[in-house]
Amino acid sequence: MSWGALYTQLGGVNKHSTSLGKIWLSVFFIFRICILVIAAEKVWGDEQSSFICNTQQPGCKNVCYDYFFPVSHIRFWCLQLIFVSTPALLVAMHVAYSKRNVKKGLLAKRGGKVKGDDLESLKKRRLPITGPLWWTYTSSLFFRILFEAGFMYALYYVYDGFQMPHLVKCEQWPCPNKVDCFISRPTEKTLFTIFMVGSSAICILLNVAELAYLIVKALLRCLARFKGRRATVYQDKMSTEKARIQNEKNAKLMSSALDSSSNKTV
Repeated sequence: MSWGALYTQLGGVNKHSTSLGKIWLSVFFIFRICILVIAAEKVWGDEQSSFICNTQQPGCKNVCYDYFFPVSHIRFWCLQLIFVSTPALLVAMHVAYSKRNVKKGLLAKRGGKVKGDDLESLKKRRLPITGPLWWTYTSSLFFRILFEAGFMYALYYVYDGFQMPHLVKCEQWPCPNKVDCFISRPTEKTLFTIFMVGSSAICILLNVAELAYLIVKALLRCLARFKGRRATVYQDKMSTEKARIQNEKNAKLMSSALDSSSNKTV
């Protein structure tokens, strides 16, 4: 799947997202994918060929490079973006499944004939984030946060920090002794790494804020339903109490009427 196809799929999810979700998608594509495709690949394009060690021992340079850079930054970030975008694609699948069920209901209701305008309005309809879609959407946010934080920690752990050193000392076999190896464009790579990590942190904050917003909104809906049920129960109790009081009044009136009629008879 190309980045354009991924944007198309996530753009469909964006239609059913909150405002924070729309901001997340903008940050995700503008500050991460575009930078990765346009600039970062050029910065890291010469990483192995420009990794120079002060030895002529065959294989030493390759072994040292593999030791200090077990995973390319570009491939690492591509893998991260794929993992982070996958939960959003699950939301897109849920929305498509829900709309297909609605379409089947329309076909069954109208005898297999549905107008083109109805289908077009169904495609453009924004589904509310409630019920099963709420669970799918919040689960996707949770896994996005989990993947972002996990990859940030992995990047820090694998490369021993976010700063690219100018010089590394290698003692791996078959190097004859401790050799000095020089990294190409270390300052530029450090800036790009910090930028990508910062973008990732912003995405985490947006996802946490959106998750909190959806949870609070769901709690408010539950509270409103609870208050509505309590109000209904209270009204029913009041109606029952009024009916009981009215029956007692009627019984007293009937009793007094019977007493007065019996007194007249005597």
